[in-house]
Amino acid sequence: MEQIIYAGQLTRFPERSANPAATGDTVASEAGREKARRFDQALAELGDMDVLYSSYRSRIYRYALLSLRDPELAESLTHDCLLKAHNARAQFRGDCSVATWLTRIATNLIRDHIRSRKMQFWKAASNTAVDIGEIADRMRAPGLTPEASLLVRERVKHLWEHVENLSGNQRSVFLLRFVEEQELADIAAAMNMNIGTVKSHLHRALSAIRVAMEKSK
Repeated sequence: MEQIIYAGQLTRFPERSANPAATGDTVASEAGREKARRFDQALAELGDMDVLYSSYRSRIYRYALLSLRDPELAESLTHDCLLKAHNARAQFRGDCSVATWLTRIATNLIRDHIRSRKMQFWKAASNTAVDIGEIADRMRAPGLTPEASLLVRERVKHLWEHVENLSGNQRSVFLLRFVEEQELADIAAAMNMNIGTVKSHLHRALSAIRVAMEKSK
């Protein structure tokens, strides 16, 4: 304790730290432990197929289904994605979340299917196994009148048709941003792009859809 006599009274003050960096080192150490804890937790999730399925299957399946519009193929790709992540868990470095890493794997698998021509990408709406009306029902707000609901269904149908005409990267960015509601940084990590490129694809996708929707009015 430092002792200072002021106005006839003895005042004690706590001693200053001999190492000004001690507090900063403590904070850094705690942050490092928290990062290590999250990394261990992620590895534990990747090491347990049951946990992977229960925690991430629906997210990956939804993304695959909206990208491929084929339920059986989406189901197969989802299984391949989770199994690949499980088998390659030693390659996980913790630079992103497990969800982002799985989305990256799923995106690459979708690209592989397109390149290998093992499926026809984005079938015509009349032949698709995904019901546009069902998607519209999920997106509409509760309490709409039948007329308003019909209008929503028609607009979603037209929107979906325009999304089909986007390029592969634009479509993926659009789906991840507005369907999966991912942040731009997570999309960039999932697609191995910088944020600027993601923003460019998103801007072009929105511009193309906006123009197409105006023409279809």
